[in-house]
Amino acid sequence: MFSSKKPDPFFEGLLNIAKNVQNGANYAKESTISTVSDLKQIQIKMKSYETAGDKLIHDLIVKLNESFMTPIEREDILALAIKLDDILDGIENTIAHFEMYAFTEVNQYMRDFVDFIAKSSDEAVKAMELLNKKDLIGMRQHAILIKDYERECDEIFRKSITELFQVEKDPIRLIIFKDLYEQLEEIADYCQNVANTIETIIMRNA
Repeated sequence: MFSSKKPDPFFEGLLNIAKNVQNGANYAKESTISTVSDLKQIQIKMKSYETAGDKLIHDLIVKLNESFMTPIEREDILALAIKLDDILDGIENTIAHFEMYAFTEVNQYMRDFVDFIAKSSDEAVKAMELLNKKDLIGMRQHAILIKDYERECDEIFRKSITELFQVEKDPIRLIIFKDLYEQLEEIADYCQNVANTIETIIMRNA
């Protein structure tokens, strides 16, 4: 099925989407939030990654609509593209919440969340690089790592929420922290969705 040595435009499209997610996730990881103006700059930059991601998705959908044959099920190609882009949308939405609350108190729990999300995006790129080489079996190890990182995020979420309700006495601050932790946990779930979709593609095509 994957005998051709020629690069596949659909797999290249998925790799480009994954790289855009990786760039956005690592930008978020490396950003420093000290002031509200920092949040505004980060939000503008993240919006540019999101816009670029939307264009990449659109271009892929056009290709799918124009093509009679696809290397794997077109539904799987589209599902993987959308689930990759969900990660970026989740990061952009979380940054928007930071800005909405004018919240600059980034703690270690939040940094750990973002670190694992960035690592997951790195693994997604590695998986898409292998997909471009038609190495479906090799992709599995990266899907497994993404799931491992999601489990780490589950543990961070439990610890952060437990500590929050034990320590924080201000109800407004409690609501803000809880919302941001939940947003970050949701992004980790989006990463797991990517891993699940990769495993589905492997199962159907390897």
